[in-house]
Amino acid sequence: MAIDESQVTATVAAVIDPELRRPLGELGMVGRVGIKRKRVAIELALPVAHYPQVDELVQRVREAVGPLDGVAEVAVEPGVMDEEPRARLRMLLRGEPVDGGTQHAADDHPHAHGGQLGHEEGRPNRFMLPRSKTRIIGVSSGKGGVGKSSVTVNLAVALARMGYDVGILDADVYGFSVPKMLGVTEDPLIIGDLVVPPTANGVRCLSMGYFVPDDTPVIWRGPMLHKALEQFLVDAYWGEPDFLLIDMPPGTGDVTLSLGQYLTKTEVYVVTTPQPAAGRVAQRSAYAARKLKLAVRGVIENMSWFTGDDGKRYQLFGAGGGRQLADELGVPLLAQVPLVPTLRQGGDEGIPVMVADPASEASAVFEQLATAVLELGPARVYRKELTVR
Repeated sequence: MAIDESQVTATVAAVIDPELRRPLGELGMVGRVGIKRKRVAIELALPVAHYPQVDELVQRVREAVGPLDGVAEVAVEPGVMDEEPRARLRMLLRGEPVDGGTQHAADDHPHAHGGQLGHEEGRPNRFMLPRSKTRIIGVSSGKGGVGKSSVTVNLAVALARMGYDVGILDADVYGFSVPKMLGVTEDPLIIGDLVVPPTANGVRCLSMGYFVPDDTPVIWRGPMLHKALEQFLVDAYWGEPDFLLIDMPPGTGDVTLSLGQYLTKTEVYVVTTPQPAAGRVAQRSAYAARKLKLAVRGVIENMSWFTGDDGKRYQLFGAGGGRQLADELGVPLLAQVPLVPTLRQGGDEGIPVMVADPASEASAVFEQLATAVLELGPARVYRKELTVR
């Protein structure tokens, strides 16, 4: 039986690229298709020479084309796009009009609904567009050392394992740690001036840690921090994730103010320890969020207890701090995360406890936390700047 070339081309065009998570045909990544007897040769046009997950992409193409009638052999040859199709790809990923067309309706423009733009006209914060489905989850704390980043990473992995598209923005620009804790091994993909966050354990991640050496301190004033966060939002291709988790810096400084401006639908979840003194400090970050008109949804207590070999729970950091803070804020205490060695080791080794020991006591709590976040549903945001006119 002769192989139908048009069927092969359509099949390849429908394959989802694992990096950009869109069909190859839509991305302009399908090159020449050649057929000789029962052998099919397919050229792929990649945005850059060293393309992440290229082996996975080649495997997906082979698995899609192999079962077609008459096909006995599939050869896939990755190549690199010319500049013109690469420029079109950048425009497509940014949501800009391609070849004179309109990527989105005029009503989706942020000006129509009071959404925030970047400094330059035409560079919208896409998470604030009315059509955006993304829930923004801000994980906050009053001070460092309470395990906020560990909670962020493992909650993200738990949501991803439930089948959701998840990203993490590491907004703790002074103490960035998320890439290492998540297990990211690749640098971000750079397509011209567009940044594509790398993926590890099913979660995309963008962090200041990719752009400065690990031992170099970030010594910036507010305007530079503001600009960096803006670029993480408007100059990066996140796709359309179901959840964007933000690892917020401790306290109530410039970064928190910037996030309050750019991501006005952020839902804030406050991390504390059982120690009442820690809860009082964490309370300040919650009050700061409310002053910025961000919805505070719940409290997460970390390091709640250590379970010894005798099965007894030892409350090493006291008790009651999380419940007390939740009651004072009028929100639920969503989770109490136990202190387990694999949770700490996972942060050091880049293997989150949700991956290293999915059957552990801590992993069960993170699964319950993810379910609680889902059950809460998106926060309703009532702000005059979001009113439809």
